[in-house]
Amino acid sequence: MRAAQLGMKVACIERRSTLGGTCLNVGCIPSKAMLQSTNLLAEARSGFEEHGIEIGDVSLKLDKMLARKSDVVEKLTKGVQYLLKKNGVERIEGSAKFEANDTVRVDLAAGGTQLLTAKRAIIIATGSEVAGLPGVDIDEERILSSTGALELQEVPEHLVVVGAGYIGLELGSVWRRLGAKVTVIEYAEGIVPSMDREIAREFEKLLRQQGLEFRFGTKVTGAERARKKVKISCETVDGGDVDQITADALLVSIGRQAYTAGLGLDVVGVELDERGRIPVGPRFETNVANIFAVGDVIPGPMLAHKSTLDGVRCAEGLAGQYPGVDYNTVPSVIYTSPEVASVGKTEEELQAQGIAYKSGTFPFSANSRARCNGDTRGLTKILADANSDRLLGIHIVGPEAGSIIHEAVVAMEFGGSSEDLALTVHAHPTLPESIKEAALVLLGQGMHI
Repeated sequence: MRAAQLGMKVACIERRSTLGGTCLNVGCIPSKAMLQSTNLLAEARSGFEEHGIEIGDVSLKLDKMLARKSDVVEKLTKGVQYLLKKNGVERIEGSAKFEANDTVRVDLAAGGTQLLTAKRAIIIATGSEVAGLPGVDIDEERILSSTGALELQEVPEHLVVVGAGYIGLELGSVWRRLGAKVTVIEYAEGIVPSMDREIAREFEKLLRQQGLEFRFGTKVTGAERARKKVKISCETVDGGDVDQITADALLVSIGRQAYTAGLGLDVVGVELDERGRIPVGPRFETNVANIFAVGDVIPGPMLAHKSTLDGVRCAEGLAGQYPGVDYNTVPSVIYTSPEVASVGKTEEELQAQGIAYKSGTFPFSANSRARCNGDTRGLTKILADANSDRLLGIHIVGPEAGSIIHEAVVAMEFGGSSEDLALTVHAHPTLPESIKEAALVLLGQGMHI
């Protein structure tokens, strides 16, 4: 769309019948719809009473919940289709493969083929796919990827999740709220290994309080169907205990990998790195002239908003504008309850890099609005350079963390300091006051804890 707005003639080749990619069709949008619905269910069942609201028994209509999720996806995919048409982008349904650095052959969904030639650029934006697990064959019935986990027609009694990352914890939370026993198996010794560890420990504690069970330092070596059950073979990472878990469903969520298979990259000589991603330069150019790549298929955070940023900047670079991107200021959010959000460096990354820093934390238990809302879980943490006070990282676990974090993103984009946040007037009582308060603690000026 951005390339078309800048005056280029554009064709978008997509093999799905609906547009929007993984995020909109089978990823972040349907999962957030389910997270919202199940969060409301959990509140209705146990969160209203303290407010003096009694509603009696609350029942679940899973089919209606799933239908709402599908309706959200359908409306948004139609919206993307409308926007492409509005901006004059030709939409071609099919699968493309390189024949030359300026030519692709499209196997059309309707049958036949079509050759397309682009003298200015061909942009690879094929995204990523679910990473497989050796010894485990996903059938989307009992052994699931995130796609299948969003389509279960009944609540499993016991769901085992392999991988304590963003996707596994979000979908594990969905089915736990719906009544399933959820066991999360993680190879590492804690949840979300890339997360600031202080935040991760607090997050894990809150998830355990919701009933999620964890087995760390464990790997899954195999899984097989046994009628309506799944038998899962596990062993400890250090080669110790070996055992088997029987569950109703198994969700494999160990990450995603760049989708580069079948594109004909070998024909034109596009290089891949050791993880199957496409290395690019500052203008998103590959090692082959005329071919560019953006999104999950290149190194960097595998996030929908990062991919959008890549695409827009790549198109603007082709038009002669500045194409640069700073991934250090790309925020990430886990949409559980409470949410977890972060931007910038973790404390562990700063220590590994030998950067002197200061930190300040502020608990939501001391935030007036959190008290009023009845949700005081979590904390806000700010990291700043010990000498310049420039913001290096902000990490939040708590109510509406995914919304609060953007104040920190803007501050970091402008090269702001913790003093800037401390001096910024925040309305009272509001949840974002936790940002100001954490900054005051960092500066040794905290008054409310």
